Amino acid sequence: MLDAFLIQQCADPSLKPAIVEQFIAMAGSQDPLAITVRSGNRLVLVPKPTTPEEALAVIRDNLGRNTVRVGITQYPAGLGIVEAGQLKPEMVEPCENIRMGTALFAKVFRIVLKWYGNPSAKEVLPQVMDDAVVAWQTGYFEGVAVFRAEDPGDAKSPQPVHDPLHDGDKDVGSRENLGEPEVVPEHAGSDPNKAGMRIDLTGIGGRT
Repeated sequence: MLDAFLIQQCADPSLKPAIVEQFIAMAGSQDPLAITVRSGNRLVLVPKPTTPEEALAVIRDNLGRNTVRVGITQYPAGLGIVEAGQLKPEMVEPCENIRMGTALFAKVFRIVLKWYGNPSAKEVLPQVMDDAVVAWQTGYFEGVAVFRAEDPGDAKSPQPVHDPLHDGDKDVGSRENLGEPEVVPEHAGSDPNKAGMRIDLTGIGGRT
């Protein structure tokens, strides 16, 4: 069990501690030096590091050739790094890894949440969490590279799906109608003068 104080002090403040705990339990590791290396769908066996220096050496040996995940949050080591020399030792430091990992996962969570229409119903959130974790593990959600996608931002504060101006239409904003997560409904390719566009918007919370 990850120390609650560590989560409180280091995790991204936009995520509730319970979500951080669940995220790490589902997708992370209790070992701050944990390194997971994959080549496609194949797991690559690497020496288990015992020091931060050894962990960085394993990362450098595999970066660019394989997918490398690091530390408590299993942060994608190659994100934003052009060459292995840019790696920072802080990546395997527990607090910094949690800070980096939860900040990135918060963005992934918001992308998935917005795709669902920013629901506030508690029964929907477990599915959002499951999809966000899968997106974290694979790097993709509905064909979008979530780590490099734009942060929707406004999905941080879910709003009720129901719109009193369109009573009975709240279920129309389905997955098929919402489309890819980086495409907002106003630019989804529909004629803005058609009634169907208004129906799509009833499934979207936190509109800007």
